[in-house]
Amino acid sequence: MPTPVPTLPTDSEGLLRLLRHKEGTWVQWGIACQMLQKMGENSLAIFENTGFEPVQQNQIVVASQVYASLQAGNAADIVLAHFEQKGSDILNELRVLNQSERVAMATFALEKNLDVLEAKDVVKAIKEASSVANLPEGFTRHPGDAVVLQVLKAAQGKIDPQERTRLIARGLRFAHSEKARSAIERLLTDMANPSKKKAPKLPNFRYDSEDSIPRILPVVGTLPMSIDQFKAVLFADELAPFGIVHSSSESTWATLPGWFVVHEAEDGVIVSCNTDTLQASIAQEEVVSTIRNRVEDVLVLVDRAQRDWDENGYFAIADEEGNLKFAWFESSPEVKLFGKITLTLRPKRFFDEAASQDRWQFEE
Repeated sequence: MPTPVPTLPTDSEGLLRLLRHKEGTWVQWGIACQMLQKMGENSLAIFENTGFEPVQQNQIVVASQVYASLQAGNAADIVLAHFEQKGSDILNELRVLNQSERVAMATFALEKNLDVLEAKDVVKAIKEASSVANLPEGFTRHPGDAVVLQVLKAAQGKIDPQERTRLIARGLRFAHSEKARSAIERLLTDMANPSKKKAPKLPNFRYDSEDSIPRILPVVGTLPMSIDQFKAVLFADELAPFGIVHSSSESTWATLPGWFVVHEAEDGVIVSCNTDTLQASIAQEEVVSTIRNRVEDVLVLVDRAQRDWDENGYFAIADEEGNLKFAWFESSPEVKLFGKITLTLRPKRFFDEAASQDRWQFEE
């Protein structure tokens, strides 16, 4: 046990001698190191003259400052007496706490006989709890309750029974308030009686944009067809926000991608055909060259609400025999218009490696 000294020397030689002979308490050693540093002695010179390594010097200087704050915070005499003789490593861990937290933690460390590693963990718990504005009902700012909060957080999702048991034992050892202890006891009960599995979350998705919402439209039939058949299919009324379509009659439907032109159709209907029949239904010779020789299925979207002529569109008309035809007009026609083609949709292209040698496959 160090030999106590009444007062500290005020000269560097006396302070070095005190440290060299380890006179007094560690608290006085820390104060002496700090005084020497202020006198211009560096840590290496102090080490060479006293045997106190720089790391040890730093620890006892900081710990002595923490001890001074315990005195200023009116810590209990038993706490001050204990840490005056030993525990500089523990007090060093308290440096990150404020004065009231230091007093509470030093008292707690003495009561629970904590070693430095345990003290370090509790200090961490106190810092985490200090950032919580509203503690659970019944919890206090006591270090023990801070540990319980840390345990409860760590226990969430812990599957390993041994780790969970260790956490519960730590919580029971340190819990201060009744609410904190009850919370730990519930963990113990839950461990003994595992709860039922929770139901999985629903696979929720949301449309990102209007373009991602498909549209269901009636198919009036397949070319060739009469103009009466084209006109007979009733308007499809869609229900927002998902475009649900209700039909009281027997109908055929097709789903088109949610492109702007598709949603823009006010009274859209679909005509099914292939490139040959579409070509045959168009009166203009100029159009023939724009359709490839390869026969493909095609869906033609006609908006029956668009009946005003413009020079940039193809329109549904009736020929002399009353069949549906499509035509382009250089000027306003005298024939009746039954709708405008707003889209022709061809199927997804599938690459045929065996046919890749045919040049016409790549002419589109």
